[in-house]
Amino acid sequence: MGLPTHTAQNGSGSLDTGNARLKELGYKQELKRDLSVFSNFAFSFSIISVLTGITTLYNTGLNFGGPVSLQYGWFIAGGFTMIVGLSMAEICSSYPTSGGLYYWSAKLAGPNWAPFASWITGWFNIVGQWAVTTSVDFSLAQLIQVIILLSTGGKNGGGYEASKYVVIGIHGGILLMHAALNSLPISVLSFFGQLAAAWNLVGVLVLMILIPLVATERASAKFVFTHFNTDNDDGINSKPYIFVLGLLMSQYTLTGYDASAHMTEETKNADKNGPKGIISAIGISVIFGWLYLLGITFAVTNISSLLSEDNDAGGYAIAEIFYQAFKGRYGSGVGGIICLGVVAVAIFFCGMSSVTSNSRMVYAFSRDGAMPLSSLWHKVNNHEVPMNAVWLSAIISFCMALTYLGSEVAFQAMVSIATIGLYIAYALPIFFRVTLARKSFIPGPFNLGRYGVLVGWIAVLWVATISILFSLPVTYPITNETLNYTPVAVGGLLIITISSWIFWARHWFKGPVTNVES
Repeated sequence: MGLPTHTAQNGSGSLDTGNARLKELGYKQELKRDLSVFSNFAFSFSIISVLTGITTLYNTGLNFGGPVSLQYGWFIAGGFTMIVGLSMAEICSSYPTSGGLYYWSAKLAGPNWAPFASWITGWFNIVGQWAVTTSVDFSLAQLIQVIILLSTGGKNGGGYEASKYVVIGIHGGILLMHAALNSLPISVLSFFGQLAAAWNLVGVLVLMILIPLVATERASAKFVFTHFNTDNDDGINSKPYIFVLGLLMSQYTLTGYDASAHMTEETKNADKNGPKGIISAIGISVIFGWLYLLGITFAVTNISSLLSEDNDAGGYAIAEIFYQAFKGRYGSGVGGIICLGVVAVAIFFCGMSSVTSNSRMVYAFSRDGAMPLSSLWHKVNNHEVPMNAVWLSAIISFCMALTYLGSEVAFQAMVSIATIGLYIAYALPIFFRVTLARKSFIPGPFNLGRYGVLVGWIAVLWVATISILFSLPVTYPITNETLNYTPVAVGGLLIITISSWIFWARHWFKGPVTNVES
């Protein structure tokens, strides 16, 4: 059955195009449509947050390939991420709803497959988002732990090393603040989102110049652009294998831009501005992420020392770089600790925006009856904010982090869903777009024209590739402690999702449900 053509008119004159399109798709305007294109961009940009992803996983890039993996791997991952983003933006322009990916899958898979496609995509998306929030806020808790360690003398100076219970407590406190902030009106969140974007942009520019400038020893351009580090303690000697593992840092960082889609019901002219938010967030992140990598890597002179757990930062590479840069020049690492504070604020904003995106997905998914107690989660308060969905997302993210108390291996496996699970959710509607809906897809104002199918296939193949690559072992010999549990976690999610469909959901879940009478 064909979709109605895009229109922005009613009997009384012109409507917001996103509002009009939402009504055509069968939904009431329940959330406050108050976000500009910059605000929409800001949410995705602050979730991608290059200061967050690069700082958190810089160790991985240094260990697997070093400067070559960091510099060139960033552009490889960035280029393919842009291709995925372009395909998503094209679909977003046609279907600007808070449900985003799962709604797209339902419409593109056709009436026969719509409920199943929607169910699979929705659960991979929502669990992936919860894992992202868990990972981001946990990384902030760990950075706060390192800041406390350095502020009290460092590991070699008797500094305070927080236990894992303290780290979990900090993580819970961060989530509590994020839930409270997300309970505020969208106009307030919009301000914080724009502040977050500005903080990330200015923070990158300041740190990329300041750190190598302050450092008393700097790497040569030859080292930064050509040195390939094969010296790891993980039993891996193959250069291609090492380079592939180094890509993890880049691909983990460049996630979360589906937030622009989830915020479309609150964005003005969303059929145009939603796609702009996705594409600009990726493009600007790639540029500023590379600048940050470049500046920091010029301050790297001894990789093994930075990765050593016996250094003052306990093996946290970027913290050690910042600390030693200032300590080497001024005799005190206080300036480096302040720089880490700049990164910590960026990570805080990243987690805040992540909870925002989570809650909109929960709101939309429960609006269509896909979640237990759906009627509770899609309620909005007097400020037109889905507050119940906000607090649910925060609570689930905290519960996911509790696995860290039992096993760090289990925690890492669960968090791996943040990258692979989320990208699978990105790829599913694109796959349906280039297969089942290849001829029936009606593009919106933003479209790729005749290149849409080609770009879509490249995006799908890239996601399939990274799903395999990031499931490979990262340490040899393989033991219970060194096994990469990513395929176990993602496979487990797939089995649970399909099983719940076969034995339960297929009897009642019909896909997206309209709430506007035709």
